[in-house]
Amino acid sequence: MTLSCFRKARRATLCALFAWLGFALCAQAAPSGGRAPDERDLTPLETLGKRVFEDTNLSRPAGVSCASCHDAAKAFQGNNGSAVPAVARGSLPTSLGKRNTPSIMYASFAPPFGFIDDKDEETGEIEKIPAGGQFLDGRARDLLAQVEGPMLDPLEMNAPSKRFIVEAVRDGSYADLVRQVYGEKVFADLDAAFEKLAQAVVAFEASARFHPFASKFDDYLRGEAQLTALEKKGFELFKDPKKGNCLACHAGKEDSRNPEDWLFTDFTYDALGGPKNIAIPSTAKPDSSPDLGLCARKGLAEVAPPGFKVESVCGAFKVPTLRNIAVTEPYLHNGVFDKLRDVVAFYATRDTDPGHWYPKDRRGKPEKFNDLPAAAHENVNVKEVPYDRKPGQKPRLSEQDIDAIVAFLKTLTDREKKQDSESRLR
Repeated sequence: MTLSCFRKARRATLCALFAWLGFALCAQAAPSGGRAPDERDLTPLETLGKRVFEDTNLSRPAGVSCASCHDAAKAFQGNNGSAVPAVARGSLPTSLGKRNTPSIMYASFAPPFGFIDDKDEETGEIEKIPAGGQFLDGRARDLLAQVEGPMLDPLEMNAPSKRFIVEAVRDGSYADLVRQVYGEKVFADLDAAFEKLAQAVVAFEASARFHPFASKFDDYLRGEAQLTALEKKGFELFKDPKKGNCLACHAGKEDSRNPEDWLFTDFTYDALGGPKNIAIPSTAKPDSSPDLGLCARKGLAEVAPPGFKVESVCGAFKVPTLRNIAVTEPYLHNGVFDKLRDVVAFYATRDTDPGHWYPKDRRGKPEKFNDLPAAAHENVNVKEVPYDRKPGQKPRLSEQDIDAIVAFLKTLTDREKKQDSESRLR
């Protein structure tokens, strides 16, 4: 199934799956008595998922929830008040993550991890490339598999087991809602109960709250708003294959006015060779191992097609959606950039002026791709526009072009939904 087809079939598939499992993801919300105001647009299942998502009693020690690092006010991205903004603080005082927290808005559109056909524009040959999945390295096949990761990670919520989580919910304030959704005997089998709680979180993360399509750009697509001259210029540069060439990875369907065809990611993986972020303690250590991204994904070789070289994706991370990118700083997998303009400028001048982005060695030569071992340098994207430049050459984008693209990217920030748009968005 192509990514386009997956997007169109996604909602129907989820509805059918959850209906088969015996609960109503797609049903209208039940009467809101006893529920918080921000739960009134959710079904009972989605409400349950929200409460699990926000439950600070599921960590050890208590105090951290999924929402701690996926803050709704920051497009479901964040760092739980970490002293190192690039990585999140966990439940233990000394716990810090190793990667930047990705936004989970629009994450439900990602297909399960697998390999898709990709046509080489120069040779016309078809090859299989990895795409989809969750987390920056795709280690979770889908949203359901993703739920348990942060909960059980010692650097994040630090829950000792799935059983611990289920027991905390069973003994907590919304246990009756769990029984309402799944039946009175839901806690009889604790292992099965965890799976059901995870399914509820998936339902919440698949709700319109996580994909409102409520940005200025969405209104522009619908014919309800106009871009400024600078924003329009940025959009054209964004699409231009000889300038920004951003659509090559941050995909959108140019002939479509449907916001769902503009997810600004193709869900593939790319090696950008971003600078090392020495602010991350685990990275700053002299004996620290480099973060190899996708090639370190457990079991990759077992699911890869014949002939696929796992080492070819060392340093590759999942292409993020650019929706809400202006409010989900810091950027790149290691959070090395805290300003959106710096990211765009890095793409434009990484290869024309590497000395601006990378430290210099004893001879004064920039140590390009210094966050990767030398063997992985050949995986870094240096062929596609705008990376196809050499030191001293003119960048594909001027300073004014960079400003224009940044102005366009700011139109991708979701705004509060209009009252009359709920029926259209659900």
